[in-house]
Amino acid sequence: MRKLITGLAVVACFFAFCKSNTGSSATGSDSTAAALKRNKQTALNAEMALSKGDVNGLLKDCTANFADLGDGSTKPMNSKDSIKAAFKEFFTAFPDFTGKNFFAVADSNTVIVTGEWSGTFKGAYGTTKPNGKSFKIPEADIFTFDNAGKITLHRSVQSEATTLYQLGLLVPVKK
Repeated sequence: MRKLITGLAVVACFFAFCKSNTGSSATGSDSTAAALKRNKQTALNAEMALSKGDVNGLLKDCTANFADLGDGSTKPMNSKDSIKAAFKEFFTAFPDFTGKNFFAVADSNTVIVTGEWSGTFKGAYGTTKPNGKSFKIPEADIFTFDNAGKITLHRSVQSEATTLYQLGLLVPVKK
């Protein structure tokens, strides 16, 4: 189901991007194409920074009032300090956290980056003790940009249940 939803989102954005590019070429608007290319690269750079554990690199192209909505299961984070603290704890629990196979599509002021993330539960996360199990999940990150090419908003599409199941922290419901 997760792959289906991610796939549909990517396909929808791909078609929107193609439509946008066709319109841009027909009107000769190179600035629109350049902004799309810039925003795609900025979003990919943010993902690559996160994959390296570089939270400052992740946040360097974000506006002062940047908000991270996550996947919607928790309260949004509106402070770069709170985001840094959350990632510090996360990277302690999953020191080998990494992403790969990034692919970006863009339209207007939105970029969606898909990729595959993995990590091993090696350190405590809050009150949960590590168990050495790993996860490997697909994810889509949705970035919104301002006119200057700065990230204003981030959303994540992922299956937290799949991650918890792979880590042995969620038992599947018996039918």
